[in-house]
Amino acid sequence: MAVSYNKLWKLLIDRNMNKTQLCEKAKISTNAMARLGRNEDVRVEVLTKICVELGCTMDEIMEIIPNQ
Repeated sequence: MAVSYNKLWKLLIDRNMNKTQLCEKAKISTNAMARLGRNEDVRVEVLTKICVELGCTMDEIMEIIPNQ
């Protein structure tokens, strides 16, 4: 299974926020942000921090894409 964070990028655009601002506000590392940018797995803790900062749920920032 693959994961996509396209929903997160769209949400950031809607909120007029960039990745650097999200890193600072959610207190996540630039390494974690880079992994998100490459649609790689990240720790649940990172996703939780993002959701708390943005006031959303995990299904609003990511989706799981089944293997075909």
